[in-house]
Amino acid sequence: MKRQYFGTDGVRGPYGGPVINETFAARLGFAAATRARKAGQGDGRVLIGRDTRGSGQRLLHALAAGIAAAGLRPVSLGILPTPAVARAVLTGGASLGVVITASHNPAADNGIKFFSAGGSKLVDEDECEIEALLPDDTSAFLAGMPASGPATLVAGEDGIMDYCAALSRLLPVRSLAGWKIVLDTANGATCLTSAAVLRGLGAEVIPLGDRPDGANINAGVGSEHPEAMAAVVCATGARLGVAHDGDGDRCVLCDETGAVLDGDELLTILATHALARGRLAQNTLVITVQSNLGVDRAVQAAGGRTLRTPVGDRYVLEQMRRTGANLGGESSGHIVCSDVSPTGDGLVAALSILGVMRETGRPLSGLRRILQKFPQGTRNLRVRERRPLEELPGLAAAIGSIEKRLAGRGRVLVRFSGTEARLRLLVEAPDETETLRGLDELETAARQELAVL
Repeated sequence: MKRQYFGTDGVRGPYGGPVINETFAARLGFAAATRARKAGQGDGRVLIGRDTRGSGQRLLHALAAGIAAAGLRPVSLGILPTPAVARAVLTGGASLGVVITASHNPAADNGIKFFSAGGSKLVDEDECEIEALLPDDTSAFLAGMPASGPATLVAGEDGIMDYCAALSRLLPVRSLAGWKIVLDTANGATCLTSAAVLRGLGAEVIPLGDRPDGANINAGVGSEHPEAMAAVVCATGARLGVAHDGDGDRCVLCDETGAVLDGDELLTILATHALARGRLAQNTLVITVQSNLGVDRAVQAAGGRTLRTPVGDRYVLEQMRRTGANLGGESSGHIVCSDVSPTGDGLVAALSILGVMRETGRPLSGLRRILQKFPQGTRNLRVRERRPLEELPGLAAAIGSIEKRLAGRGRVLVRFSGTEARLRLLVEAPDETETLRGLDELETAARQELAVL
């Protein structure tokens, strides 16, 4: 069954649009809570967190109205990173977790994503069931909703304190004393958590993007704009920089020279370090089709293997559960350390890298050399509509031609974004000239068959 509303990471879109609005939030809350109630897991509470977008509070009230109408008890945790909500669901025995966020998207967007009773993201089948339960009419439970909303408000500090305490235990007490770290929290949900943990471990934190106003989340800061973090690292002589996205489920880092490391580099560092110490479960790293071929080569050279999934950290999580792997992630910076967190967690990833730096005594600029990337080029084409790729024979022919020419010396990936109306093109090849040639051919074919804006 094809999903109508859910993408690769929940439901997302412009606030006030056809999907992200109070009416649909109430419908979605009712459907998700109905499914959770029928499943009979957990204590009947639905824990709700949100990022710093101005629209979050309004969506919270509507979402909670739908949840309450379905017979479960909505509990607002306030502003809290996505992985902190997942952890709270897992450790607190709740029936469902919800986060109101559009992650790295601009402030004008918002979204809703869910976690099951065990703190894991829903799979496709779960989301199909929720869509099938969407009610046509919400007037009955929206009409009587008070202005303050029906959510049982719980001090957000409770969730923050529990999360920070758990993550502070990942490194020895005061083990970062003398470390200067630039931290960019994207004016988002990690503003109250990541700095507290790093400072608690003894680090000197230089904050960036830590003054949310409801409209500035991800605006020129955060993981989508790592150049801001890198510039401050260079200016202050910091040992490294950490940049989160708006909801804190991913991060990118930069080394002491200001060079930015993406998720592929972080995963390779973590995987090869774990392999050398017998800590990588099943000797397996789970990555997506988006990751660079260099990751496979580096992990194989260290004695491990890689498994690839479709794009989306929940697909990574599914594969990890199936195979018993304990490390996986995406080039975008979603990194899952399942021994520590039930979902992707940017702060866990950063602390894990800091742990490798401490154990090896090596700077990040030295650790990153383990990954030799294949030249990779990407392009994102904004399109009027997402059409099945099998309906685009010209594009398919271009893909086949490039793959034949590369003959195993690279790869081609063409896919539509799961959250935006964009066609994503990727080519990896032995050299930059061949990479650009492949991208040009793909874009030409795409423009002939799609309405590119």
